[in-house]
Amino acid sequence: MTRSIFISGAGRGIGRATAELFLSRGWRVGLFDVDADAVAAAALGRDRAVHGTLDVRDADQWAKALGEFCADGALDVLVNNAGVLASGPFVDLRADVQQRMVDVNVTGVVNGSLAGHPYLTRARGLLLNLCSASALYGQPTLATYGATKAAVKSLTEALDLEWRGSGVRVRSLLPLFVDTEMVTRDGRQASSVAHLGVRLTTDDVAAAAWKVVHERRRFLAGPHRPVGRQTRLMAAAAAVTPDWANRLVVSRLAR
Repeated sequence: MTRSIFISGAGRGIGRATAELFLSRGWRVGLFDVDADAVAAAALGRDRAVHGTLDVRDADQWAKALGEFCADGALDVLVNNAGVLASGPFVDLRADVQQRMVDVNVTGVVNGSLAGHPYLTRARGLLLNLCSASALYGQPTLATYGATKAAVKSLTEALDLEWRGSGVRVRSLLPLFVDTEMVTRDGRQASSVAHLGVRLTTDDVAAAAWKVVHERRRFLAGPHRPVGRQTRLMAAAAAVTPDWANRLVVSRLAR
């Protein structure tokens, strides 16, 4: 039986790379994005690829897209991938720019989780949220972006416990900076990018998604999966070092 995965923000970047990987391994893949042309091009000539337009801020669009993709009422994996980034000093970013990050990065994930739950429950599937290492500690020049990802991190933790009884797993991926247009263009004013560099590719994150989907269920394991050596080290350090030390490291990266 062919397994199915639905990916938001699949037109480019991490979403596109994840779609390509799962298609290459025989999955039925839903590629949905606000950019209809991008997902149409990605799905062209692929028998197992289904594409459509999705603005993740719109709950009705989520309901329609999932209803059409999950014709049998079940879904193995839903990837809340769509996200936007704006970087720079907090007071230099317009209110509408900051609101868009909240609407896409937080409301979009909430909408997807709500709409996807009944389909995932039927398949005892996986909800996979794209989080970020920016969620580990608030970073100057990435203040609102990091706050949205911290919200996704918290939501992941809560839903993993809430939905455990229905057999649905909830996980997040926490990469640091990935070589995408979003980071290289929209993240160029983030001071930590200059200090830490961009060391991950979209294929690295797609491979991490594949690994999470196929990992064995471990009752005591937490829901977050750091991606890349840098992030694993940062996550491990953040878990054991005192708050003042984490604050000192982040403040130096912001210079």
